[in-house]
Amino acid sequence: MTLSLESSDTNTQNIDSQFDLLVHKTPTCGCCKKWVDHMEENGFSITTEDHQSLTMIKDDLRIQPKFRSCHTGVSQEGYFFEGHVPSKYVAQFLSESNPGAIGLSVPGMPLGSPGMEVDNRFTPYDVLIHFQDGTSKVYAEIRK
Repeated sequence: MTLSLESSDTNTQNIDSQFDLLVHKTPTCGCCKKWVDHMEENGFSITTEDHQSLTMIKDDLRIQPKFRSCHTGVSQEGYFFEGHVPSKYVAQFLSESNPGAIGLSVPGMPLGSPGMEVDNRFTPYDVLIHFQDGTSKVYAEIRK
């Protein structure tokens, strides 16, 4: 699998290989659809499933409530991508070895993250990596 992650824009990238994600979302959330569009525009193959509640899915994936957002992507390998994680970091995570990792998250819905673009407004945020032992740490800092 070959990736090109040279873009300085955290919301865009060029993927030479395709990744598949199943995205769990609610049927009425507009920002979820925008995030799906962002992922597809950056080479991901997305299948969506609408649910009235995502609580059981997030519980099954062991996503702690403080790290949750409005949608959850799941890779074929079972890794989760919670919330508005830029495609660049999903592709990077899937192409590298992260022993003990179970996924990435962008908690909440920060303005300026993929799917949450509102004019030129931006809120700095972190992409977190989560591990099987329940710990997490900063995977990437998004500051502009």
